[in-house]
Amino acid sequence: MQYFVVMIDYGREAVVDPEITRREVISRIASGEYRNISFIHEIVESSVEDVTEAILAEAALPQIPPEDVDLQAIRLDHARDLRKHERT
Repeated sequence: MQYFVVMIDYGREAVVDPEITRREVISRIASGEYRNISFIHEIVESSVEDVTEAILAEAALPQIPPEDVDLQAIRLDHARDLRKHERT
């Protein structure tokens, strides 16, 4: 059996769900559902591994600097979408 223990610092509350997958843990962290995480342990049979850093790194959203955003392309895409949905 494999499952994850996500220790959230709400007065030492742990979220343990044998049905939750690694992908679901990452999704919940990225969405903000899981916050103030103390640690994440992966339990496999009788062994325990601290996977906190690896999962937090996977859940981190990429930071896109504002200067890399192409505002002109966004504006042109929006104008095209408006024309596409116009009634004729």
